[in-house]
Amino acid sequence: MVSSRLSIVSTFFLLLIYSCNDSHDIQQTTIITNAQFYCPEQNLNTLKAIEINDQKISKLHYDNQWKTAGGKVIDMQGHFVMPGFIEGHGHFHGLGTSLQSLNFLIDTSWQQIVQKVKERAQITAEDDWIYGRGWHQEKWSIAPTQSHDGYPTHTTLSQISEEYPVMLVHASGHSLFANERAMKYVGISKETPDPLGGKIIRDENGLPTGVFEENAMRVFYNAYQRHLAAKSQEVKDSIWLDAIQLAQQECLSKGITSFQDAGTKDFEISKYKDLAERGELELRLWVMLRERIENLKSDLSAYKMKDVGGGYFTCNAIKSELDGALGAHGAWLIEPYSDKPDFYGQNTTTIEDVEQIADIALQNKMQLCVHAIGDKANRETITVYDSKLKESKDNRWRIEHAQHLHPDDIERMAKSDIIASMQAIHCVSDAPFVVKRLGEQRAREGAYAWRSLIDAGVKVINGTDAPVEDVDPLASFYASVTRKHPLYERESFFPEQSMSREEAIRSYTIDAAYAAFEETNKGSLEVGKYADFVVLDQNLLTCSDSEILSCNVIMTLVGGAVKYKANN
Repeated sequence: MVSSRLSIVSTFFLLLIYSCNDSHDIQQTTIITNAQFYCPEQNLNTLKAIEINDQKISKLHYDNQWKTAGGKVIDMQGHFVMPGFIEGHGHFHGLGTSLQSLNFLIDTSWQQIVQKVKERAQITAEDDWIYGRGWHQEKWSIAPTQSHDGYPTHTTLSQISEEYPVMLVHASGHSLFANERAMKYVGISKETPDPLGGKIIRDENGLPTGVFEENAMRVFYNAYQRHLAAKSQEVKDSIWLDAIQLAQQECLSKGITSFQDAGTKDFEISKYKDLAERGELELRLWVMLRERIENLKSDLSAYKMKDVGGGYFTCNAIKSELDGALGAHGAWLIEPYSDKPDFYGQNTTTIEDVEQIADIALQNKMQLCVHAIGDKANRETITVYDSKLKESKDNRWRIEHAQHLHPDDIERMAKSDIIASMQAIHCVSDAPFVVKRLGEQRAREGAYAWRSLIDAGVKVINGTDAPVEDVDPLASFYASVTRKHPLYERESFFPEQSMSREEAIRSYTIDAAYAAFEETNKGSLEVGKYADFVVLDQNLLTCSDSEILSCNVIMTLVGGAVKYKANN
């Protein structure tokens, strides 16, 4: 889907508007008219125009009185206008970094990845690292010539990159591949023990193959961060800002007007705050503070902030995790893996630490968002939430991913008003190996169980986990309603768990806003809410499944200002 849409959009001139005329302080009245408006609470066919003042919807016109309102008129030429997409779980800086680095999301063989590294090595400075992300061994159509435990070994990669440390992060973000130079750089040898909550993949002789899972990755991340830290502050600031600008452009071009960042470091919060106050954030950013327990202070007032820069930046949540990813056998399971009968996955953060983080969240009146993928991790997260929220109401604590659930725990989530922050595109990307990992029964009953969750009364929100997946919400929308992958011809993955069109739109708009305590400001076309819209050339309620695949973003508006426009 991504490539097909890019081939269409390549005929357009992409216009990002950052002029003073379209700043965050727009005073001029703007009228949006001649559109198919998405207003589920209103009569869709009778809404004639939306009037915008001071970044917000000031009036809904059901007659032609808008013609007397004055101001700027934007004729939508009959296109579909809906609230801007809200990315419910992604990594904003990580998305930008992925656009700066090697990207392997669409590569179908280890050979393609090695070739990309070889080409990057030719233009890499001697003292630099080569960094990439997005590979997934389960998605390769050609097996590596040398492999162990389902992964390639480092030999081929090391031979073409002897002078540079290479770190290639798995698509899930829960394992990485390192070449021999990188392993020597951080001191990895045959004698290096597995860290708590992590694993070094070794060959039959006990030698590291180059793959490091979960907490075993940390030594490489730390070394890479030290390498970046050695650069001048000016260079570091420039690299960081370039990543943020790339992420903004990517999101706006795909109709995303708000982004919920699933893990922001403390030093980045002040950077985002400064950008928002200067009017340099072009979409609305809501972030979860992500720090290890030993770095979290009991008083987080320095980091907690809301609607900075007129609604452009908020930090009011804390992120933690309990396990890893299914693809890397890191998801923590109640019963062992079907394809690894002696293994239950990785508990990456102790339950005791998560309980302490929960106490800090309560003390600071912040949301808690815990990454849980396996059914054991989800069960333990629900238990922690239940124990901490007995006397507290409307906290809107979230489980990030909630991918694999025991059926008994779905009702527990509903009873405790826990929000399921899920990513539909993960379901169809993971589909080729889910049954292999879990077996038929577990996969059918609890894998990406949107229908079961929604029917039980659980609020389900959508996203992509970018850069784990392409940030494209239309690809994830397609996956939500078809349980099929937009790029590959595969059978629908347990289609009985599909969302309706209406539910899928809600998961990307009003329900996602609710999951951040922002439903009074965004997520629907109502008076008083921010004028954040996406304009599409297909009506997502009525178009065919195949037409979703060819749907294009015509325009993206934030606060009534045009931030992206595709012109013929």
